Amino acid sequence: MFYYTDAIIEQLAIHRVGNKLQDEFYVLSEKPVDVSDGVLSQLLMHYFLSPFAKLDEVYRLSHPSNTRSLNEVFHFSNSFFSGELEFLELSQQLSKHLFEVSNHPNIKGGELYIVHLRDVQLEGEVHEAIGIFKSENKEAYLKISPVQGAFGLDYEQEAININKLDKGCLIINSESDEGYKVLVIDQTNRQQEAVYWKDDFLGVRVRNDAFNQTGNFLKVYKKFVNEELDETFELERADKIDLLNRSMDYFKNKETFQQDEFAEEVLGNPQAAGLFNSYRQQFEEEFESPFGDQFAISGQAVKKAQATYKSVLKLDKNFHIYVHGKRELIEKGYDEEKGMNYYILYFTEEH
Repeated sequence: MFYYTDAIIEQLAIHRVGNKLQDEFYVLSEKPVDVSDGVLSQLLMHYFLSPFAKLDEVYRLSHPSNTRSLNEVFHFSNSFFSGELEFLELSQQLSKHLFEVSNHPNIKGGELYIVHLRDVQLEGEVHEAIGIFKSENKEAYLKISPVQGAFGLDYEQEAININKLDKGCLIINSESDEGYKVLVIDQTNRQQEAVYWKDDFLGVRVRNDAFNQTGNFLKVYKKFVNEELDETFELERADKIDLLNRSMDYFKNKETFQQDEFAEEVLGNPQAAGLFNSYRQQFEEEFESPFGDQFAISGQAVKKAQATYKSVLKLDKNFHIYVHGKRELIEKGYDEEKGMNYYILYFTEEH
């Protein structure tokens, strides 16, 4: 978990970065911003850091060639943390790099905030960090103030909502030899142009820890059950729900994933187990994120994945049947006279 209650803003620089493809430019500040005002500092802390409080995924700065020093954000951050680069130059170099990759027509220009932070806490350890934040969207705000027995009304046309950070990144000065611990926020773009922040600018990939191994495994297994098994086995929807429920029960009740144990207790079929192993290997090779034969199970990841594991049989628009277990108590048939499918459910008590 990430905590910022005791964090301190040491330095802040603000620059503006436009869209290179739209012939916009960047404007670089020549000096840092004074953040000695306590109220301003607290507002900035809320704006910059509060969105990260609920994040679980930790990333690494990387490069496709596996030569991490070729990643510009890693190079400049590492130079700053090691004392080879001054803060203002760090902020200017990061701004120039962002400008160079802002070449999709839908990317919005905006202010880029580079922050040097002290005493941020991640996973129980306190560190310094570099914060990179971008504001792209502005809103109009009304301002009301008392004036001679009445109230005056004014407005700010293009103001920033401190509860809506558009894009952000925290580079924690920890585990530099592995690409640092990195937290990432992108709240604005959900389309193709959004990849520029994570991929083109930051160059990050997910850290392969227990949280991500657990979450990725459950995603791969769910996709395998819903999309792949049909090519070999004739499965009813109730069978698929049963396979998903059994996998969720396994991850809820175990502390460690064991490949052979999972295949026996959940899949229960050597042919299906072989198909799944081949399927997961494709994921491991494509995303360079091996699961291994065993890994620690993250309860947080299981809880997050459970929300996407649907155990509902939707029958036309008339009925929804929630299936929590015991596949043998559900039978499916076809009524020739009515020309309709039906389910028989066996139960002891009605609540």
